[in-house]
Amino acid sequence: MKYPKVEKKQENGGVEPQAQYAALPWRLGEGLEILLVSSRETRRWVIPKGWPMKGRKPHATAALEALQEAGLLGKIDKAEIGSFHYRKRLKDGDAILCRVGVFPLRVARQRKNWPEKSQRATQWFPYDVAAGQVVEKELEELILAFGAAVSKRARA
Repeated sequence: MKYPKVEKKQENGGVEPQAQYAALPWRLGEGLEILLVSSRETRRWVIPKGWPMKGRKPHATAALEALQEAGLLGKIDKAEIGSFHYRKRLKDGDAILCRVGVFPLRVARQRKNWPEKSQRATQWFPYDVAAGQVVEKELEELILAFGAAVSKRARA
């Protein structure tokens, strides 16, 4: 897949972020747990995400990324619950600003094999621990807010 090379300039002189879509994989066990995957380059903990795909809606793109990156199957929400920004390092060394729309994925199961299994680690964390594992502050806040809301509903 080709990465977008040109950042669009906004009227105010800033850079318009490139769109990406992500799944926030979750399950209820002892409490709410979030699955994180390691990034391929830096090995930091992230959520499954990727570029828009022609002919696919954002939530469907997020679900496919979760399947490819972590072997996850489940029910994805059609509504975006929030977003976060990060700088994507490209193969040529350049970095582009991305805005990642996030869609919750209630995980039913994880396949034994998936396309990127040999390239990434996956791990379930209690939601508050998962929030502390990610580097992006906006993603940390989104995980904490989602976790608090789901945990509150689960107790009700």
